[in-house]
Amino acid sequence: MSTLQAVRAPLPWLYSDGGRKEAGFRGPAGDCATRAIAIAAGMPYREAYDRVNEICALETGYSRRSRSSAREGVRTPVMRMVMFSLGWDWHPVMGIGTGCTMHMAEGEVPDGTLIARLSGHYSAVIGGTVLDAYDPCREGTRCVYGYWTPQVNHGQ
Repeated sequence: MSTLQAVRAPLPWLYSDGGRKEAGFRGPAGDCATRAIAIAAGMPYREAYDRVNEICALETGYSRRSRSSAREGVRTPVMRMVMFSLGWDWHPVMGIGTGCTMHMAEGEVPDGTLIARLSGHYSAVIGGTVLDAYDPCREGTRCVYGYWTPQVNHGQ
């Protein structure tokens, strides 16, 4: 482990299923996008689940079995449509050739409410604390590709 990695403190993590169990859902699922939306947007899990599936139904170019879904995973273009429909803004922090510029570490992720896009995962972060079904930080070394934040109404 390099010296830089040794001093990087991961974000604190608290377990949250986003209300999945309370909504009556059971068994394993690849529903990180749905969970993150329910947590960060403060909406019931069922509402987030239905919203995600509504937009997943618009996805083209895939068979019904391989299409994005609230339960089994959401491709990036579908997540973009879901988040824009909720009025959230996208903030990219990594591009081709830039390398990792933000990690799931204290002092690197902005304060406030956001949904971080990680490799193969979405995670809610509120007030600098990760709320998720597992700790996705990888000891503060996991790269953040970008993040979603609620739109701020300017001039109101």
